[in-house]
Amino acid sequence: MISIKIAKIFEDLADMLEIKGENPFRIRAYRKAARNIRTLTNELEKFADEGRLDQIPGIGEGMKEKIYEILDTGRLQFYEELKSEIPPSLVKLLSVPGIGPKLAKKFYDELNIRDIEQLEKMAKEHHLAGLPGIKEKTEQNILKGIEMLKKGLERMNLGIALPIANEIVDQLSKLPEVKRISTAGSLRRRKETIGDIDILTTSSNSKKVMDTFINLQLVERVLVCGDTKSSIITYDGIHVDLRVVEPESYGSALAYFTGSKAHNIRIREIAMKNNLKINEYGVFDEKTGMKIAGENEEEIYQILNLPFIASELREDMGEIEAAKENRLPTLVKLSQIKGDLHVHTTWSDGGNSIEEMLKTSQEMGYKYLAICDHSQSLKVAGGLSEDKLLEQIEKIKELNSKYKDFDILAGSEVDIKADGSLDYPDELMKKLDIVVAAIHTRFRRSRYEMTKRIIKAIQNPHVNILAHPTGRLLGVRDAYEVDLDEILKVAKINKIALEINAFPERLDLNDINCRKAKEYGVMISINTDSHITNQLDYMALGVSVARRGWLEPKNIINTKPIEQIIKFLKS
Repeated sequence: MISIKIAKIFEDLADMLEIKGENPFRIRAYRKAARNIRTLTNELEKFADEGRLDQIPGIGEGMKEKIYEILDTGRLQFYEELKSEIPPSLVKLLSVPGIGPKLAKKFYDELNIRDIEQLEKMAKEHHLAGLPGIKEKTEQNILKGIEMLKKGLERMNLGIALPIANEIVDQLSKLPEVKRISTAGSLRRRKETIGDIDILTTSSNSKKVMDTFINLQLVERVLVCGDTKSSIITYDGIHVDLRVVEPESYGSALAYFTGSKAHNIRIREIAMKNNLKINEYGVFDEKTGMKIAGENEEEIYQILNLPFIASELREDMGEIEAAKENRLPTLVKLSQIKGDLHVHTTWSDGGNSIEEMLKTSQEMGYKYLAICDHSQSLKVAGGLSEDKLLEQIEKIKELNSKYKDFDILAGSEVDIKADGSLDYPDELMKKLDIVVAAIHTRFRRSRYEMTKRIIKAIQNPHVNILAHPTGRLLGVRDAYEVDLDEILKVAKINKIALEINAFPERLDLNDINCRKAKEYGVMISINTDSHITNQLDYMALGVSVARRGWLEPKNIINTKPIEQIIKFLKS
């Protein structure tokens, strides 16, 4: 997982260079490189060993040299020099949503604020408002940002936790002593944020498994090392617990440690009514004390006369009642996704060409792909002018003539302006196969204004999908105030799909709103918003959100063949 370490160094470099007021293009290059490296997980060293680092978008000669220096020495001299110049505490202030480099430096220079705790204290005591340009509302926003940051530090998003957990499971699975292994806890339920990582296994030699676990490359610190449970902290600061259980108790332990607590309580209540006792060791007859199940998780539900309940549904949100009445949803699977309807390329702010995105999509088994680069007003993301978009449409037509077994849709992620109008004229959008409308600016409007703005946009006859509908960024920005019920009513009438944006920082719509969309009969499109080929794998995160939201293949447009997609878009 060296990629995470290098990505973190590059992110810190970008922050420090920003504080120094360096060239914004150089700063952006480090951020782009960091973002692309993070998606590589365990592939970075392979790229380096094979001399293919320059194939990673955003990695030029200078970046290559720095990566090799870190791989060879474990450190980067340039990074160490900058750290001696700029206090780490000053860099940490930048992690507070709403605080940029100029503001952080102002607080540091003029109020001697050296850490987030001091900043919070000064804001609460209204000492910031005395500085030029700092008002009482700024203080309130800073305090709100600190609160969000604290929540983010307590929990990591699913997109960070899952690759690390999968890497650990993969490494331990290679041991002949490991017979069965799985993640558990909120990670297995695929919650959007995770407290820590729980892993459960059976083994014929628990000491060998524990020794391997505590000596994995990603381990920074060992908290506990025992015969049946060990805990470590990764160099990314993530807490991981590993438990070894007896084979005959694996199923019951997996159910118990997967949770949720509320779901487990309901299951135990049903067991008690049937004179049974359920715990992490198994299912027992309450009268005789005899163990009657526990080796397999499915047995737990069978013995209670319930169908198996998928881990993503175990939140005591109606799944027990649905199971009793035999109306559990047939949840969508990743293998049923036939294409991605929102990706970016080098034409705007992406790191790969249309052809490269297309090739990877084909390798994933997809049948279609929608190219939706940014529209003209989003200049920071390289938005396409009208002429450039027309040029791209022609390029996509050429590619479609070459690929007979794959469809490329010419689209755009069109910005929704403050008044609800769209960033391209109707005559131009009419030439597109698909229009994905999205808000990227002016989030702090009233609930009424934001709702009106979105409704006006999705009433445009050329719009097909509303992207990242609530605008949230996990741990960075809350969802904006909006009346989702009103939006869903209008989306239903106008045959607009709402997006589950699978990008790890978004995961928007969330699971609760997915269920609401399903109730309204509004279709969902699961898209990755990918900017490089590796990010196409984020589809798995979007499918997890959909499963938690009780969605079935019939609720999701990109489980459909291209003929039905085109019919939906034209409707």
